[in-house]
Parts: sequence; structure tokens; C-alpha cells
Amino acid sequence: MTNDKETNSQSPIPNPSSSDVSQRLEVALDAARRAGNVTLEYFRSDDLAVERKDDDSPVTMADRRSEETLRGRIAEAFPQDGILGEEFPEQPGSSGYRWIIDPIDGTKSFIHGVPLYGVLIGVEYKGRCVLGVIRIPALDECVYADRGGGAWYQAGNQPPRPARVSKREPLAKALFVTSEVATFDETGSRPLYDRLQAATRLTRTWGDCYGYLMVATGRADLMIDPVVKPWDAAALLPILEEAGGTLTDWNGRPDIYTGNAVATNGLIYTEVMRIMQERSNPTR
Repeated sequence: MTNDKETNSQSPIPNPSSSDVSQRLEVALDAARRAGNVTLEYFRSDDLAVERKDDDSPVTMADRRSEETLRGRIAEAFPQDGILGEEFPEQPGSSGYRWIIDPIDGTKSFIHGVPLYGVLIGVEYKGRCVLGVIRIPALDECVYADRGGGAWYQAGNQPPRPARVSKREPLAKALFVTSEVATFDETGSRPLYDRLQAATRLTRTWGDCYGYLMVATGRADLMIDPVVKPWDAAALLPILEEAGGTLTDWNGRPDIYTGNAVATNGLIYTEVMRIMQERSNPTR
């Protein structure tokens, strides 16, 4: 991936055409379903081959075929748009739109037959995230949003219904979810995890994109990850904000490029950030 960011997420950005965004959302939903169906061909397969990438993270043929499916559908509909994905080189574009895709978010869960993995699609316009899709193929759940259009949740063939964060507060009553506790140890952030766990009612590791879906639909109240890549976060930002919550980095910026993420229902945001700010002074 490129480390260059097209623009600062807090800079003034011209608004894209609502019809352009709506058309891309329609394609994103279709592409996510197609790619999700590809992953199901491999899910819980006895002979699934697992390789290791340079960073020691796992990858499978399902990851690659899912991304190829996403890229093919996007290029068919919007050949001038850029594409940034996890498994293949970035494809530049000329339209101002860039798709940021994760063919399987939660590959470790996928490999072990856990159905909480997902397909993620985010779309930027001139550097600003304007729509997002989280699809959980094995559970047939989807949450999606575009700027100004609200966030929506669909289970199976049921009609979509509004996705809204919980109204639960204070933090002491919250359900806190994360992807993997070991990542806090690896990044020197274990004291932060311990403080958040102590401050909340319940902690679970229903993580990866499913944890963020849970916050967006009001089932969980706080989700945090010490390490995220742009393709992990691009879909999440518009979804969480349109659902009435927050998605920021650990310094409170709504930025998908800084390497970590925290999602809240908004009502507990101030309490969470107060604890986050203490992480540099664990004796405080």
C-alpha cells in the first residue's frame, strides 16, 4: 500500500454528487455480496491452505479470490476510480474516488471456522470517506452507510432497517469489545486494556469488523484496536458516524491512516478518551 494520504481528513473537502455516491453504494453492496459468497466456498474447508505474508499475517486463496472479485466488479462499473486493497498493488484512478477494500477482515477467525469475519468496502472522495459496507457472509448480516443517507442494517432477506448506536451510559454499564488482547501486549498498550476492562461492565473479544458492526447496531458500546490499516477502517468511519457514534484514532481524530482505532456510541466517548489519554502515564 502507499503511505501517502491524498488529503488530511479534517481539511475542507468538496462534496461529491449524491447520485455518484448512491451509484457506488449500490455497486459496493453487490460487490460485497459477491465476494462474500466466494469466501463461503472456502469457509470451514478441511483442506484450506494458509500462507504467511512478510508481516507474518495469514492469507488464503479465499482472501485473494475475494479481492479479485471486488476489484473486477468495481472496475466494471467505475473504471476511472482508484482501488487500494490488502492483497494486491494499488490501482490509481482519475475520478477523485478511491475504493479501499479488505477481502477478508478477520482472516484468523476465518481460518478457524469462526463466522465473525467480514468483507469491508470503503469509498473515499478526494480523501474523505463517503460510504462504507461491512458484510458478514457466514451470518448473512450487513451494515452500510453513505454520508447524509444514514446507516442501515440488513439480516438475510429482511428489509433494511436503520442502524443506530446504543443509548447506554455511563462507561461502567458498557460492553467493551476488541479483536485480540495479545495485540495490546505487542504494542505496549496492555495497561490501557486493563483500565478499560476495569471501567466497563463486560469485556469480550468479538472483534475485527464484527465488533464495529456491533457498536453501529447498538449491541456493543465500545470497540478498540491497537493496530489497524486503512482497509480495516475506511468502511467503518461513515458507518459509525451515520449510526450516531464515533470512530477515531486513539488521539480523537477521525482519521483512518494513523494506525489505531476506537469506536463508541458517542455517549461514553468523553469517558473513554479520558482513559485513553492516561495511557502515557500509567501510574496516574
